[in-house]
Amino acid sequence: MGDDGKIVTVFGSSRPRAGDADYEQALELGRALAGRGFLVCSGGYGGVMEAVSRGAKEAGGRTLAITAKVFRARINAWIDEERSMDTWEERLFELIRRGDGYVACKGGTGTLVELAAVWEMLNKGFLTRKPFVVLGDFWMPILERVREVELERGSRWSEAEARQVHQAATPAEAAEQLASAFANFR
Repeated sequence: MGDDGKIVTVFGSSRPRAGDADYEQALELGRALAGRGFLVCSGGYGGVMEAVSRGAKEAGGRTLAITAKVFRARINAWIDEERSMDTWEERLFELIRRGDGYVACKGGTGTLVELAAVWEMLNKGFLTRKPFVVLGDFWMPILERVREVELERGSRWSEAEARQVHQAATPAEAAEQLASAFANFR
């Protein structure tokens, strides 16, 4: 399962194809996570999900896919184990439940929902000791705007104490941040 059994769930767009910059970045992320001994969990389909799984497998790691029957799509070739849920909502919460930590790559509305769900669960204390990293600067305008709204109004929101979502410039930095967070939780 990885170093101390840690599973890192990766969220991202289904649209990138091999050769695209976002695909290559996710491929590198999969390699970096597997290199740290983490099992890589994703939605199991194409794009970022395929690339991160492929990178993990190429680095000798293990992969898990959480899929949904409603999509009627095939998993990518780099999946070791698939868990199929009936609905999109069940898939979302199983992806979250399975993860010991999370990385959000560039994506669309589906990735935004995933990012928001994990962030809200961290903020409300429903998830604890589960690090969350966004890769690159794509999500930063959204994160900063939400933080501005919440923090300006004297919220008891948990980000008033410490950041719940961190940024990494590179895949290697994302893997390092997760490894450091896990080490600090011991």
